[in-house]
Amino acid sequence: MQFDRRGAGRLWCAGLVAVVALTTISFAQAPPQSPPPEARLTALIPALEKNLRENIIPFWFPRSVDRDHGGYTVHYGPRGEALPGGTKAIVTQARTLWLASRLIRSEFAQPGFREAADVGFRFLRDRMWDAEHGGFYWSVDPSGMKVLQPNKHLYGQAFGLYAVSEYYLASGNPEALALADRLFALLEARAHDPQYGGYREFFGRDWEAPPAGAAPYLGGTADLKLMNTHMHLMEAFTTYVRASGSRLARERLAELVAIESQAVIRRGWNAGSDRHRRDWTPVLDGDAARSSYGHDLENIWLIADALRLLEQPSAPYHDLFRALFDYALRFGHDEAAGGFFDSGLPGKPADRRAKVWWVQAEALVGAVTMFALTGDPRYAEVFERTWGFVDKVQTDWTSGEWHEAIEPDGTPRGGNKAHPWKAGYHNGRAVIEAVERIRQLGAR
Repeated sequence: MQFDRRGAGRLWCAGLVAVVALTTISFAQAPPQSPPPEARLTALIPALEKNLRENIIPFWFPRSVDRDHGGYTVHYGPRGEALPGGTKAIVTQARTLWLASRLIRSEFAQPGFREAADVGFRFLRDRMWDAEHGGFYWSVDPSGMKVLQPNKHLYGQAFGLYAVSEYYLASGNPEALALADRLFALLEARAHDPQYGGYREFFGRDWEAPPAGAAPYLGGTADLKLMNTHMHLMEAFTTYVRASGSRLARERLAELVAIESQAVIRRGWNAGSDRHRRDWTPVLDGDAARSSYGHDLENIWLIADALRLLEQPSAPYHDLFRALFDYALRFGHDEAAGGFFDSGLPGKPADRRAKVWWVQAEALVGAVTMFALTGDPRYAEVFERTWGFVDKVQTDWTSGEWHEAIEPDGTPRGGNKAHPWKAGYHNGRAVIEAVERIRQLGAR
């Protein structure tokens, strides 16, 4: 058979035309490339700022500042209406002082924040501090003149230390640092456990054994050590070390990092457990085994923050951080609507499926921290989806603040906007931290 060069040439040219045509079609039909994750996160900054400036801040300041009795009014209904009565608890008094002080040190600072912080600090110093035995009472009446719950719990002391240390950083008031130093020394002398590490948590007013029959304010029994309490001690010590430079506090902070990254983590299911015996043996009976997705996500970024202060690399912890985040995504994330559910039993999908305001807040900071540490775009995507849910559903754009909880069908539960456990700390902090961390991404 004779080879036809002209025919082969025509076939080659036709094939080349077809390839060029297909290539042209392929390029013409290719979907537009999405912006890189850093650009997408940066594009969210205006919405984050709006939520803080127009929703969170005006709900709390200046109206929560109690100029008659001191401290803050933290008692508002589902529509943000002021409610009669109420108490002033160390947890939310300190958290509100912390927020006012942190805002002073942010790009969102306003002139009135210094007065708000001063009022809160004086109330903690003059009304909530036990002048006889030291430490903060758990709660007082609205006037601050009557002690309602005098026993000492480390959870409350942690937030007192956190707030007073942050206030010192914002104000430079030496009385604040002196009070923080006194509290840290008291915790060291009365609560630190040199044998097993960490801190004993519940005491009577005089820092001795609690009265017979007295229940710890966080539930359980007086002999327990909680992941939750030690996590907040870790954040408090991080801020206290920034304020004081204390070498001993730095050592205790490293100890708390070890506890929060090892002792409270159940490796079999890569999530934290809350309740432990004095020697850190986990208590896993019934609901004690429940995993809180919000605490695990919060734990990630608070450990990372502590490591940064301690000038230790975070890379050895990244596998742990990924495992904790993956567990929360697998069992606690709402793939359809966005946001994270409350909690679930080990290795099972969430069975408490309300979306609580603070869980979403900690998921935001956890996600942007993980993206900054690893560069993995899926964490940026989780941030985007969670923020979309928060801004559209969790945020109450009519009455202000964030709804306490959103039911699985997307409707607000109707809880109070403010009470002894709910203030502007989680969501206010989350937005401040998110904006600052996204800006740092662009500066790298």
